[in-house]
Amino acid sequence: MAEETESMQSAVESVMEKISEKIHGHDSSSSSDSDSDSDHEKPASPSSVKAKIYRLFGRERPLHHVLGGGKPADVFLWRNKKISAGVLGGATAIWVLFELIEYHLLTLLCHISILSLAVLFLWSNVHTFIHKTPPRIPQVHLPEEPFLQIASALTIELNQALELLRDIASGRNLKKFLVVCLGFKS
Repeated sequence: MAEETESMQSAVESVMEKISEKIHGHDSSSSSDSDSDSDHEKPASPSSVKAKIYRLFGRERPLHHVLGGGKPADVFLWRNKKISAGVLGGATAIWVLFELIEYHLLTLLCHISILSLAVLFLWSNVHTFIHKTPPRIPQVHLPEEPFLQIASALTIELNQALELLRDIASGRNLKKFLVVCLGFKS
């Protein structure tokens, strides 16, 4: 047992040494070895030293490259100011609409539907005056069979639930009655 503990501690210590070597950029050998190694190294150019000094946490690459360098990073880091302002403005408008004005999503969807229906109606009636082609509204036909299957499945489930409630209410099944009472209590 003691041997396992000692081996675990030595493994943890070796991992910690490797991590500290990676962080500090040198190995934990004696100073005489590191002095002989530093004689062979070339001095770093002033521009690379200056770039490392002014980078956050001493990174090699700019932050937008670290975060992915793509469109989302450009938006969140304000590299593309128009898109970033649009995202911020949209999020603010949604927040104001739903939180401050207490507008509901269902109401918003209904108003958008009414507005789009009104625009399509006006466009289809005024297309001759504005010399534009009328809107092409596709004809949608939903099949009847899936809706009938859903309705019959719901009917069967509701009938089974009503039958179960009738059995519980009539006192035939005491165990289910107690389970339902405990369920309603919590």
